[in-house]
Amino acid sequence: MLDDIFKTITNIGKSAVPQILNAAQRNEIVVKTLKELKLDPTQPPKDVDGVYVYALVEYGVGKDEQILKLFREKEIKNAFWSAYSANSPISFFNEVDKFLNWELKDWNTLGNEIKESQINVRSELEEFGRAFIDVAKRTKSPEFKPYPDWNFDEYPAEFKSLIMEKIKGFCGREFVFKEFGNFINKNSHGYFTVVGDAGMGKSAIAAKYVYDHKCPCHFNIRADGRNRPELFLESIRKQLTRRYELGNTDKVNLSTLLQKVSENLGGQKLVIVVDALDEVEQTGGGNILDFPTTLPDGVYFLLTRRPYERENKRLNVSPGVGMTELDLRASQYRGLSRDDVKEYIGFMLNDDPDYGVKLQNWVQERDINKEYFIEQVANKSENNFMYLRYVLPDIAKGNYQDLSLKELPDGLQDYYQQHWVRMGMEDKPQKDKVIVLFILVESRTLPSLEIIAEWAQQDVSDVEDVLKEWVEFLSKQEVEGELCYSIYHASFLDFLKGKRKLDNTRKLFEEVNARMADDLYADV
Repeated sequence: MLDDIFKTITNIGKSAVPQILNAAQRNEIVVKTLKELKLDPTQPPKDVDGVYVYALVEYGVGKDEQILKLFREKEIKNAFWSAYSANSPISFFNEVDKFLNWELKDWNTLGNEIKESQINVRSELEEFGRAFIDVAKRTKSPEFKPYPDWNFDEYPAEFKSLIMEKIKGFCGREFVFKEFGNFINKNSHGYFTVVGDAGMGKSAIAAKYVYDHKCPCHFNIRADGRNRPELFLESIRKQLTRRYELGNTDKVNLSTLLQKVSENLGGQKLVIVVDALDEVEQTGGGNILDFPTTLPDGVYFLLTRRPYERENKRLNVSPGVGMTELDLRASQYRGLSRDDVKEYIGFMLNDDPDYGVKLQNWVQERDINKEYFIEQVANKSENNFMYLRYVLPDIAKGNYQDLSLKELPDGLQDYYQQHWVRMGMEDKPQKDKVIVLFILVESRTLPSLEIIAEWAQQDVSDVEDVLKEWVEFLSKQEVEGELCYSIYHASFLDFLKGKRKLDNTRKLFEEVNARMADDLYADV
């Protein structure tokens, strides 16, 4: 019967599809095809074979003959129902992959036809599965319940939109991926951590790796409450169980789970990506997210986090477990990061579908050379992609008249407001914190810990605790043998200067201002 269905769909499709203008017209063809096959267009049959045929019609109108030939194969139909029943869409993809690779052994077979047509098989299998589920729901038959989560990405659907957003316009970062690749080659297992300031593109790096390698992942998101160890374990457990078709994993811890996986790797490597460790909320001691101190061979973690104090690292491993950090702020990466920033600005200017033309018009109207524009905006960005993400669209919208870029975009204001809250500036009481932050904002030099404490008239250890709490928002620089502090980005400094709590005319700051001025003039 599947042969008859294939002929009917292709014959009707060939005559009608070129004239399709919209979804309504396509639906007319679907109805005509169903009637031709003596199926009721208003009520799908309730048996598995009938739903398969019905779904194949709804999916297949307008599709390439090669992919329709695949679905008419009895072996493929059986593999689909087996995967559907087991809620394991990945196993269906694996079976199809095996089938097509076997077909490739003979010249001019279906495997070759699909390969030559450059059909995205994964996408087609996912689309067909969703069509089948849609038809199954309309039957209201209990035989098709529970409906599977037909998601062919190895990462959860909850992270899909985030990943797609983060990789939009992604540029560069090859040095990061190269370093991680070297780490894998040199270590049989281990943890590799990318460290960087807020907005340096750490989440985008994580998302890009997940998208390219289809590996398990977890993105810690404080705002959504998805940042606790138990949620991380639940997410990773589901992903690994599904990918490796494991059994009896409901209550196992991460270490046991990874051991089970390692027995199924067959010489392959497993990379698990975990983003934003700095957003994790976890009580008690031990490693962050309960990461194991030992890992099985072939298992690697790619982690990202903001800068931290050593006592807050919370990642201890046994001897022999590989552990490396790549700090995006390090001097050897600044030039590479700047190249990536310029590449991104160039992409936005020349190729971005949403803002490219408007940015080009803005540049042309002001008679600005493109290379000069890229260079000047790169300088303003200080290698911070989050800054560019908000500023470039605002330039395109005409919110800036020149390259001084003095006003902060609304989106960036909101982003920095989150920083403000995380720094505890909305808590009460916070008088001592306000004074320390005022000094960092208003100082014309880079103050050391001792200088800040002296100006604030606070105990050195108390000021040190505040600076440690704010480590992700500060830059450290050694000046004449002393560690000195400043706000991590000029645009964030501008944001802070606009805060009423830090208004330098407040009585709270009179004595601090005087002490800072005395020291300044004493050096003249």
